[in-house]
Amino acid sequence: MAKGGSPPDGELVQLLTPEGERIESVTGSDGTVYRVDFTDEEYRGLYRDLVIVRKLDAEATALQRQGELGIWASLLGQEAAQVGSGRALKPQDMAFPTYREHGVLYCRGIDPIMPLGLFRGVDQGGWDPNEFKFNMYTIVIGAQTLHATGYAMGVTMDGKTGTDDGEAVIAYFGDGATSQGDVNEAFIWAGVFNAPLVFFCQNNQYAISEPLERQTRIPLYRRAAGFGFPGIRVDGNDVLASYAVTRAALDHARLGQGPTMIEAYTYRMGAHTTSDDPTRYRIASEVEAWQAKDPILRVRAFLEKQQIADTAFFAEVDEQAKREAVHLRERVLAMPDPEPVTIFDHVYPHGSPLVDEQRERFTRYQASFEGSAH
Repeated sequence: MAKGGSPPDGELVQLLTPEGERIESVTGSDGTVYRVDFTDEEYRGLYRDLVIVRKLDAEATALQRQGELGIWASLLGQEAAQVGSGRALKPQDMAFPTYREHGVLYCRGIDPIMPLGLFRGVDQGGWDPNEFKFNMYTIVIGAQTLHATGYAMGVTMDGKTGTDDGEAVIAYFGDGATSQGDVNEAFIWAGVFNAPLVFFCQNNQYAISEPLERQTRIPLYRRAAGFGFPGIRVDGNDVLASYAVTRAALDHARLGQGPTMIEAYTYRMGAHTTSDDPTRYRIASEVEAWQAKDPILRVRAFLEKQQIADTAFFAEVDEQAKREAVHLRERVLAMPDPEPVTIFDHVYPHGSPLVDEQRERFTRYQASFEGSAH
């Protein structure tokens, strides 16, 4: 697969070009028509989401560099895929993320400080998956696709599909995860049991340091056919197309028509995580080629060309993003370190004779250090 350019087979759903030109609709090979019908306010809202999500992500990266987070997985460059798909979810739909879906998390209404607590090491992530319909971050590569498949099978067993207001499930993963056994097993089970599930692969071109050609000999979306369900590739830097394709796939699932795989063709502009050095395995010209496809710049160009937004609007959005980033930083720095004994409070919140005994012994052990230099 060519680096830094368009997919070689030309099959790519795009509704907004890198120059900000609007495409009215695109018809897929199966006859599905992809389009969006947004108001001017909704277009401006998508731009606001993209800018704020990027700014918060940049602040988290800065916090890690300053020693305030243990690690951070940036979404830089992938904002459109996440915001587009995140806004396509209905309130009843359930999402299963990796550790990079900060944009989807934001779209689900979760306080953006929540994943920073996880990466600061003060908690395991503090949101309620049932309340927000957004599962906890998953560090093990690809494991969440099996969780999502099981959950989706349960949705079917509960009779919650077959209508326009039925439930659907979405599982996020990267291109590298497609080489994991868990993901392929999830494909098999979802296909065989016709699970109401969307597999959303953010193909950012690299599995940490391995390029896509080390992962597959064919475009990723075409793998779906081997498991018996449709696959489609979308311009992952196009927030409108990402929305339209995801909404269509989710509706397909909620009506009881089974799974779909979406390959969001995008690019990781930064490091895989803050412990990675991407300059060791990719060249600057490749990054520059993708910078010309920046998901935020193309939406801004569209808004300007259509006179949907003016300079004052863009300045106001930038100021809001800055305020939210500063507020996020202040709250992270104010996070108290948890008492070590709280490790016993969560897995077995009601305790047990054995856990209670272990807790008591641990408490005595900690108390033995009082007054010492340890």
